[in-house]
Amino acid sequence: MQIESKCRESLNGLLQKGVTYADVRVHLVDKRQSIGTMCGSLDSQSVSEEQGVGVRVLFQGAWGFASSHSKEDVDWVANKALENAKSAAKLSAYPICLLPKPIIVDNYRDPSEIDPFSVPLADKVSFFLDLDKQIKREGLAYWGASGSFYKKEVLYMDTEGSFIRKELVDVDGHLYAFANDREGRSLRRSHNLFYDAQATTGWETFLNPQLFSRFAPIISEELLTLASAPQCEKMTADLLILNNQMALQTHETIGHPLELDRILGYEMSYAGGSFIGLEDFNSLQYGADKLTVQANGVIRNSPGSFGFDDDGVAAQNVVLIEQGVLRNALTSRQMAAEANNRLGRTLFAKSGGTSRASSYNRTPLERMTNINIMSGNDGSLEDIISKMEKGLMLDNPVSWSIGSNRENFHFACEIGWLIKDGRIEKMVKNPAYSGDTLPFWRSLSKVGSQETWKMEVVYNCGKGQPNQIMRLGHGVPVCLFTDVSIG
Repeated sequence: MQIESKCRESLNGLLQKGVTYADVRVHLVDKRQSIGTMCGSLDSQSVSEEQGVGVRVLFQGAWGFASSHSKEDVDWVANKALENAKSAAKLSAYPICLLPKPIIVDNYRDPSEIDPFSVPLADKVSFFLDLDKQIKREGLAYWGASGSFYKKEVLYMDTEGSFIRKELVDVDGHLYAFANDREGRSLRRSHNLFYDAQATTGWETFLNPQLFSRFAPIISEELLTLASAPQCEKMTADLLILNNQMALQTHETIGHPLELDRILGYEMSYAGGSFIGLEDFNSLQYGADKLTVQANGVIRNSPGSFGFDDDGVAAQNVVLIEQGVLRNALTSRQMAAEANNRLGRTLFAKSGGTSRASSYNRTPLERMTNINIMSGNDGSLEDIISKMEKGLMLDNPVSWSIGSNRENFHFACEIGWLIKDGRIEKMVKNPAYSGDTLPFWRSLSKVGSQETWKMEVVYNCGKGQPNQIMRLGHGVPVCLFTDVSIG
């Protein structure tokens, strides 16, 4: 019997047993390959592949979930999920309900051209060894290049009639170099592959030198200069943040605080909560009026674009912050309904399509899609620098510390450039900055034009118990903030 027919029979059987709702996710293909070099040699190479099925059941206001590594076990998994839901229903204090959604019968395929798994291993190893060679410089302690490749084929069905097939392909890449400064302390310079948001994903992404390979010699040259640069001094000054660090700033202090399950208190025991309350929507001045942020799950090319979420809801573009004012959150059918019930009114009219699971053996959670800051009209990077009297420009995180409710933060970065009277004066090492989330975003004074906007990618966002690692994107321009504590 075909897997589609087996899943349909299992879902029908669950309906006959009185469930309110059920869905099944079958991972027909789930592959990952990683390649890494170090100092001219192949350092690592791994391949993993799995298949499996997971079933969620809603019974008497409680979820039950079960999974198996064998997709043929769908009947057993469905019955086990129902058994778990019945047990949970005896203890549930708050009955779960779901916002309605359209019935969807559709296919989604990433716009990839070259399947990375079709490229011979020898060709991929040669590619990264060549990059390794381009990074190499006398004076480096060690260096390397790496890439990872992902492919999924997922079948989704639910008792409401949705039937969705997805084919997802992602790639990521990393270049790095380490050196010691005059005091013997280790310094790093790196570059992560970013995406052309209007192009395609797949192996061909690596073949565009503007996204990745051209940075191989740049990072080593900058690092060797950085090794003899002065220490970044403590100051309160204007801060110009470049794209890679802007992506992390957005991720930690906009993306995570606006996940609705955090706002409702569901992540407190592990990943933390949020300083946002339900009463803040449509009133809280989150940032300056130059700040507009979207959760855009339909942008053409990004790991945060996936067609349909794991609730069977179409990905969409949702305005989270509009000219500084908080408007929306990252929502699922369940959490949006619960928020409305807690308020006693409709705050969220529908799910935002952000409910995703990392694998067949995990339950879906609110996850970031592409949390993008819209470009502004303050010109190019050079235009913004030219208008700065005194400040610091920096990029690429080394470490970070975030308040448990995302109310404050501290970031240390790889590299900084001191700016004085509209010109870059000198490079500085070990730059860091800190602030409180709302005052920081309210101090946003300039937002770069579209030419400064890049789709940065994140491949290691962790959340949930048991932990789920998710891939997503942040389209961000360069941004200038005033009166920031730097040191």
